[in-house]
Amino acid sequence: MTDTMRAIEITEAGGPEVLRLTTRPVPRPAAGQVVIRTAYAGVNRPDALQRAGSYAPPPGASDLPGLEASGEVVAVGAGVDWPQVGMQVCALLPGGGYAEYVATPAAHCLPVPEGMDLKQAACLPETFFTVWTNVFQRGGLRAGERFLVHGGSSGIGTTAIQLAAHFGARVFATAGSADKCAACTGLGAERAINYREEDFVEILRAEGGADLILDMVGGDYLPRNVKALADDGRLVQIAFLQGPKVALNFAQVMTRRLTITGSTLRPQSDLAKARIAEALRAEVWPILSTGRIAPVMDSEFPLDKAAEAHARMEGSTHIGKIVLKVA
Repeated sequence: MTDTMRAIEITEAGGPEVLRLTTRPVPRPAAGQVVIRTAYAGVNRPDALQRAGSYAPPPGASDLPGLEASGEVVAVGAGVDWPQVGMQVCALLPGGGYAEYVATPAAHCLPVPEGMDLKQAACLPETFFTVWTNVFQRGGLRAGERFLVHGGSSGIGTTAIQLAAHFGARVFATAGSADKCAACTGLGAERAINYREEDFVEILRAEGGADLILDMVGGDYLPRNVKALADDGRLVQIAFLQGPKVALNFAQVMTRRLTITGSTLRPQSDLAKARIAEALRAEVWPILSTGRIAPVMDSEFPLDKAAEAHARMEGSTHIGKIVLKVA
């Protein structure tokens, strides 16, 4: 292992152009950590929020962007029994994925599913950790329930559609074009709703209302989501692309016994993330190894073109995951 590595840093808060290739020291593993030689890094909305100056890394995390990666373990810290040096893994990261080497807690690593390559594996951690904890653990989705996911063609959306359909839910999704809607139905959505042409509230109410909604839009979607819920329905909020503040009539929450909750993944404790990893390894990784569920891949960019990758993501024309090829 060398002493220095190539990495993408955020030079100042701003647009994609503030991402710059630089040289950094190679991280060393602390107790309970591993260092991964990065093959691919996933590109996610939180990376863009961090770049824009609105999502600071948690204390002790790398200032480099990148919350998921795949590659080979090249060093392990004290107390690590798995994974071992030489193993190929994918991992949820506290930051630092846009680099040739990255350190992360060993308990946040998962094996590369059988039949999957490192490019696909790099797209698993951020979305699968997020979907599993919010849709199934926090949201409590059960077979037969009506589930609505907004942003159905995003990395989160394509993952949520596949997992919810696999576990027997009736899946509805919103997306912004005919191609994106077709992608959603191809993945298992019963109905894809073009939000530019149709009202998801009317469609869900005609079906009896959504038992669970996963939303990353916020803004004026919040009161509309409440209207779209069935009695005793649950709304799980994971982002606010249109803002977190809105006027909302909470009388409906009381009289219809609704639940509004939400979470963010990155600030959670290492132990909480380790428990999610354990659940995924037991409940989801065997399904991935069968090939019945797989990440939807949009595009690949070399590490030094990270700005172009961010521009594509923020242009919202992509379907599925965008990755950086690091090695």
